[in-house]
Amino acid sequence: MVSLDDLPIEERFVRASGPGGQNVNKVSTAVELRLDVARADLPVGLKTRLRALAGRRLTAEDVLVIDSREHRTQGQNREAARARLQAILDQAAVRPKSRHKTKPTKGSKERRLGEKTLRAKVKQRRGKVREE
Repeated sequence: MVSLDDLPIEERFVRASGPGGQNVNKVSTAVELRLDVARADLPVGLKTRLRALAGRRLTAEDVLVIDSREHRTQGQNREAARARLQAILDQAAVRPKSRHKTKPTKGSKERRLGEKTLRAKVKQRRGKVREE
């Protein structure tokens, strides 16, 4: 598991829309976390998977941007954004299993050929009706 304390994260607070009434116009409660993926001290494989998972949250400058504005307080938004970033990092930390080539079993081959034969017979019976 990767700790957020070791990463070059920049926090920015901006004014948010949504619930909060007049408070929204006065206080910067929305949080924008910015993680510079290129500068982060992470393994190469993890960085690659992180870039793939980030999608459109990754800027052209290789910066991952997480935005949180669902709560009324700055602290709650900060925790929500950090939790989201931690979830993405945890997901990227999981290495995908490598696929091993396998061959079909004798039974599966026989079942496939049997189904093909039955299907061919069904289609063969769909011909024109002959008068004998």
